[in-house]
Amino acid sequence: MIVRSNRVVLPEGLAPASIHIADGTILRIAPHDPEDSRHGLVDLADLVVSPGLVDTHVHVNEPGRTEWEGFETATRAAAAGGVTTIVDMPLNSIPATTSEEALDEKRLAANGRCLVDVAFWGGVVPGNAGQLEKLIEAGVRGFKCFLAPSGVEEFPAVTEEDLRLAMPILARANVPLLVHAESPSHLTHQTDLTYQAYLASRPPEAEVEAIKMMIRLADQFAVLTHIVHVTAAEAVDVLADAQAGGAPITAETCPHYLTFTADDVPEGATVFKCAPPIRDARHRDALWDGLRRGVLGLIATDHSPSPPALKVPGDFARAWGGISSLELALPAVWTGARARGFSLQALARWMSVAPAALAGLSDRKGAIAPGRDADLVAWDPDDSFVVDSCNLQQRHKHTPYAGARLHGIVRKTFLRGRPVWDREKEIDTKTGKPDPAAPGPAGRLL
Repeated sequence: MIVRSNRVVLPEGLAPASIHIADGTILRIAPHDPEDSRHGLVDLADLVVSPGLVDTHVHVNEPGRTEWEGFETATRAAAAGGVTTIVDMPLNSIPATTSEEALDEKRLAANGRCLVDVAFWGGVVPGNAGQLEKLIEAGVRGFKCFLAPSGVEEFPAVTEEDLRLAMPILARANVPLLVHAESPSHLTHQTDLTYQAYLASRPPEAEVEAIKMMIRLADQFAVLTHIVHVTAAEAVDVLADAQAGGAPITAETCPHYLTFTADDVPEGATVFKCAPPIRDARHRDALWDGLRRGVLGLIATDHSPSPPALKVPGDFARAWGGISSLELALPAVWTGARARGFSLQALARWMSVAPAALAGLSDRKGAIAPGRDADLVAWDPDDSFVVDSCNLQQRHKHTPYAGARLHGIVRKTFLRGRPVWDREKEIDTKTGKPDPAAPGPAGRLL
């Protein structure tokens, strides 16, 4: 099989190219030959062909809360958005992935239901330090913890003492620790139902203080520590200083923090609620600057679905905090990136190369290069569309992007050379695989 385009995003830059594929693997990258008409040729003309996206922050929720989202609907949404690998978070499923037995249940639930490949994070919670080596041996790609309440009782927050037990184990195995970094001492109880009250209850200082603690622990235990969903300008500055000093600390942000500001949140529109909250324009601008400077190394969705009833319209105090955006991440990020002069190569670095590195998947995923899986997304960065939530592939259709005009339309998605999404026709295939492999060494984000 050969996939050909005039615009292929290669590690060395954007170029016309022919991607030669056999048994799901890229054999070689050859010059674009418009005269080649052999059998097995897929000519994508002027569509951009990028490496399949790797989303390292996805809450699938199956088993246990499959009515929130499951592997079939989540991976269909992923495929529709050009995402060819997701890494599943250890919550909000029941049981949470905090033991080897729970990981086995996850894999069993995923088997035969996935349109794209799925890997797994384990969880660090109070009292499960004895399970961490078993989870590593069973193939988790690293671990997630919360410093503030997670919202579900089966995944409690950890203290510094809990982390001091866990981090030496992670250091020996050279796997990353992903941290929801908000200091509980800086969070306040919200009684008012408004968004401004919710925003005030989770101030930037909560992120800053939590990140400072994690920088200190990361240095002490030499554990690659990754801060998820950074939202605050001050947090970007703290991370920049730590990275300049050699601390093993990396960070991400999410499409909704790069797209929306607090002023965009209509009164009562709980579909915008997430934690940490969407802040004002100053913070959004700082996040884009953090990406430009390399302080924020990747973008992941934090796809966190729930049934509509849990969003409790009009009540920001009680509504579930989570935004689903697997299918819309590529166009949402590209819409902001193109307006700010970023390149297609930058997009691939943030959403394919760097997340693959974080999860120890760079030997197979994240780039269009010989030896890698032939995971490709063919899309039109110049065309635009208006988001119609009814057409989304996720289980529940509510989204803050409804009615927004976004640039970048995904036309086709290939997993190991096989089509798993086509905008023009139905494809009924579930060739995605739950990841059975032990993780590769964690590396710094590029």
